[in-house]
Amino acid sequence: MRRCLFLVIALIASRAATADVTAFVNVNVLPMSEETIIAQQTVIVRDGIIGAIGSVDEVPVPEAALVVDGTDRFLIPGLAEMHAHVPPAASDTLERDFALFVANGVTTVRGMLGHPTHLQLREDLLEGRAFGPRLITSGPSLNGRSVNGAADGARQVREQYAAGYDFVKIHPGLDAGEFAAIAAAANTLNMPFAGHVPVAVGLEKALESGIASIDHLDGYMAALLPPHHDASGGYGGFFDVLLAGDVNEDGIASLAAATAAAGTWIVPTETLVEQLINAVPVNELRSRAEMQYIPAVTVDRWAEAKRRQLEERGFSPEVAAKAIHIRRSLILALHEAGARILLGSDAPQIFNVPGFSLHRELELMVAAGLTPFEALQAGTTNVAKFLGLKTGVIATGYEADLVMLDSDPLEDISSTRRVHGVMVRGRWYSGADIEALLGRFRNADGN
Repeated sequence: MRRCLFLVIALIASRAATADVTAFVNVNVLPMSEETIIAQQTVIVRDGIIGAIGSVDEVPVPEAALVVDGTDRFLIPGLAEMHAHVPPAASDTLERDFALFVANGVTTVRGMLGHPTHLQLREDLLEGRAFGPRLITSGPSLNGRSVNGAADGARQVREQYAAGYDFVKIHPGLDAGEFAAIAAAANTLNMPFAGHVPVAVGLEKALESGIASIDHLDGYMAALLPPHHDASGGYGGFFDVLLAGDVNEDGIASLAAATAAAGTWIVPTETLVEQLINAVPVNELRSRAEMQYIPAVTVDRWAEAKRRQLEERGFSPEVAAKAIHIRRSLILALHEAGARILLGSDAPQIFNVPGFSLHRELELMVAAGLTPFEALQAGTTNVAKFLGLKTGVIATGYEADLVMLDSDPLEDISSTRRVHGVMVRGRWYSGADIEALLGRFRNADGN
């Protein structure tokens, strides 16, 4: 099946690449440089770069261009999934995951569980030798099992830097000395490190360390506990949701201000947490349309994880509701304080199907209080700033990672689900192309 699928993807990619110039004609443009829709535009893409934008009456269409009719449709920058688990290059699930990402308008992925094969895969994707989104990759994670002391942690940072990984991934279990040595080595090399906040370190020290991003809002719930509580927060369950009944919400504003002052970015992965603890029945989660792309054995495993969570000692619907309220309050407070949010859902994880889950994450950002435009910034312009890419904006000279939607996402953020076509590094994948990709993975157990 893998060879057959590779040929299908190669055929689609070849067809998409036949035109060096693509013209989106009469399209409504959401440039993301400002909150506006510019109607009836022509956007010219040449060799993967946006070459011209202007009124449909003023910008000529090159004779050899592939013309894409944008009438009554909306062009936005490609979205980024800033917390993904990308399988190794030889995995049977890699092509499925990448196809699902692209089909949902995801043109950049930050892999938060690195593997040595990702280094070559990253280059193959950039050069068009492989199909999928742009890949930003960590090295293999540094955690309580993989690091044996402070010196070993610093050594592994230096090795990952020399190998060419984009950043260092922090996982739980590190002691304070190991984390400090890792942070010092990474800062010396100017290599970003990101991920979890080890319990032994705590949020305050993590912010002081120069950590580039904190994912899952890890450490924030424990940091909101009153002073008389154990500094580690004790056992809090999944991302400390069991502590929700004890936290002091008055501390949210100061934590948000401290995060902004530290310059640390936040990847909430709210859909991961809420889907695990909310009151949505397991059978309803199982019946979502996107589950058709995931093998039944995986969906069963996800369902069992939710059942275990609901049955965990100390857990209740009231605790879950309070935890969700606190997390959403944190997201809004962080945003309002000037701490920058990055869009990420942690896919594929519990009921988070690649690509599809990012639309749910956008909707939860809006539910937390962000406007649709602000939520979209988390997946476009903020990502470009964080990664130093010339993407995230529709403007001349920028790279052509683009998504055409059938309705206006500023009016309704769920419109991001209505993908009409996707451009990945200058290659246009029409609705028919996307349908051909998705068709390979429907009814996953039949492959």
